[in-house]
Amino acid sequence: MQDRTEKHKIAMLEALEKTLGVVTSACKIVGIDRTTHYQWLKDDEAYHKAVKSIDDVAIDFAESQLHKQIGKGRTQATIFYLKTKGKKRGYVEKQELDVSGEFKPITITLMRDDESETNG
Repeated sequence: MQDRTEKHKIAMLEALEKTLGVVTSACKIVGIDRTTHYQWLKDDEAYHKAVKSIDDVAIDFAESQLHKQIGKGRTQATIFYLKTKGKKRGYVEKQELDVSGEFKPITITLMRDDESETNG
């Protein structure tokens, strides 16, 4: 049984390479259920690393396609790239702040207009 599982894992990795990491398509090629793949990811560190490497190849491919679109002068591709990769140069729509440290509670007292006149 172990040998059969290992063969399926190898076949799955090859299928993931062919499909650029699309799990459903790769599972159909190999003839296994998606849950089997995700169980292998959880239980087998070597399999997990191999899948992550394939994911990186898929991202590299997508980035190369994005660069091709930028090279063709596609404004939308350029804007997308700058929003995601150009954040450190100010190309963002919103500012993200990482706040850490000790925060002390504050008390806010709400008063109605008629209360503030008698208390003020």
